[in-house]
Order: sequence, then C-alpha cells, then structure tokens
Amino acid sequence: MTGRQTVYLAREVPQAGIDRLERACEVIVREGERPPPHDRLVERLAELEPEGLFCTVSETVDAAVLDASPALRVVGTMSVGYDHVDLAAAAERGVPVGHTPGVLSETTADLAWALLMAGARRVVEADRYVHEGEWETWGPKLLLGRDVHGATLGVVGLGDIGTALARRASGFDMDVLYSHTGRNEAAEAELAASGVDATFRDLDDLLARSDYVSLHVPLTDETTGLIGERELRLMDEGSVLVNTARGEVVDTDALDRALSEGWIRHAALDVTDPEPLPPTHPLLEHAPERLTVAPHIGSASVETRSEMATMTAENVLAGLRGESLPHSALADAGYD
Repeated sequence: MTGRQTVYLAREVPQAGIDRLERACEVIVREGERPPPHDRLVERLAELEPEGLFCTVSETVDAAVLDASPALRVVGTMSVGYDHVDLAAAAERGVPVGHTPGVLSETTADLAWALLMAGARRVVEADRYVHEGEWETWGPKLLLGRDVHGATLGVVGLGDIGTALARRASGFDMDVLYSHTGRNEAAEAELAASGVDATFRDLDDLLARSDYVSLHVPLTDETTGLIGERELRLMDEGSVLVNTARGEVVDTDALDRALSEGWIRHAALDVTDPEPLPPTHPLLEHAPERLTVAPHIGSASVETRSEMATMTAENVLAGLRGESLPHSALADAGYD
C-alpha cells in the first residue's frame, strides 16, 4: 500500500472512472461482471477498511455495509437512482452519498424508443423468424405490426427522461399525453420548442387514450405497483407498455395475466421485478409477439457509462477531501 486513501469498487466499471481515482487513491476493484453477494461486500469492506466505496445499482448499501469499514467517509453510486442505498442510515453516520443525475437521460430515452419501436413492429420476433429458418417468401400478412407515426404516446412521469422520450415523438407526428405529480409547465414549454404539444392528463385517462405507454417515474412508495391489474385493464388491447424506470413500478403477476389474456398487445421491458428474471419465470414464457425484455441496458452506451463512472469518481474524491459532493443523493433526497 502507498499510504494513500483507499477506494473499493464493488464492480468492474469503465476505465475512465478507475483512471480518475488512481491519480489520487489506492484503488481495489472486485473482478467480474456479477455483483458481490451482500455478505461478501460486508466482509471485503471489513477486511480492507477503505475510506471510499464505489458501488452500482446492483449493490444494497445498508447499515451493515456502512458500518463494515470504520474508515468509510463516502459512498458513490454509479446510478441516477439511489433506492438501493439507505440514505437515512448514511445521513445518521455522516457519510455523504453521491449519484449521477442527468447524465443518462438521452441515452435511456434512446433505449425506450428502441423498445417502443421493437414492440410496435415486432422486430425481435422477426429476427428470430429469420434465424430459425422460417423465412421462405414475402407475405402480405407476414408479421404485421402497428404504426407509430400518428399514434398517441402516453408518458408517465415527465422528468428528464420522459421529456427526452416525448421529444423523440416530434419526428413521428404523434399526439403526446403525459401524467405527472402535477402539470409540468417547464417541460411543456421545452417540448413545445421542439414541436411537441404535450397535454397533461390524469393517469387513468392517459392509459385509456394511449397507443404506447412509456414509464419514467422514480421508485417510491407511491410508484411501487403503480401499474397493476386495474391500470392494465384500462389500456387498449392493441397498446404497448414500455418500462425503462424500475421493475417494481409494474405488478409482474398482473402483467403476466395482461399478456396471457390479451388486455394489451405487447410489453417491452428493460427492467423487471424480480431482476434479473430467472429463466424459468412465467413471464418469459410469453412469445416475442407479446414480450420484449432487455437486461437493464438503458444507460449502456460507451459514452454514457464512461461519463457515469467519471462522475462517480469525482463524487468519491470530493468526499475523501471533505468537500461537498458535486452530485449529492442526500441533498437531492432532502437530508442535507
């Protein structure tokens, strides 16, 4: 060891973040793509006693983790969301927590739009059709999907990502509805400048009127199970549900029934509950005509993940210096 402060990385992350840390700290990285089991994370922190913890959305940072290293001075999570971190416990211990807001909005909106298009035009199903040798000729009724242009898009949660998604609808001449905790006039004005006339509706009305519904709410007590049986039954039988928010926002059992019984036409998911879905999970029994699932890749571009890693490193370094974090989850959650 060099006598410099130590930062433990619970996962391998893009090199840009590691390089930034290594200029000032001793960096120890847990090798491998899989997240550490909770008890192993606690063990390693107790063994290494690092001053900094660099984690991701896959690690639960609770009181046991925060107490494992008596030297711990800061936690940085490489994520916008921080529901996996016990912020109350961190605040009680005086341990600042950093996150990465803003950086992934456009990239996640890209993925949400890709899922919307895949669900509309049966892209995954068509790819499998070709790979399995079923493509013999062009057919007038082969793999018919639904138009996106001229359709109605319902955006549930008009924050940064929801606004970015709605902006993409301008090129498809879509009608855009949104639901939010209240009318978001700032986002409406931003979208109007891009040629999008976004209309505020309550959730029930939005679900009933929309051809495509895309979820962009944070995970809170209020949004857990936000889309359940009642809400899915409000949707049109030809509609597509897109979720790039959190898996727990949708009641998985209700969604399974909705797909089985045809309440909606398709679900396109980047997040699930549970996550990851076991290969034997009933939801995965649905054919690609009904279901598209991606493995939580909303922010997975080289550029965005590298920037997220660098932002997390900067948060950690600020905490180690005893400075205010550039992006404090505690402040954003009202603890500071």
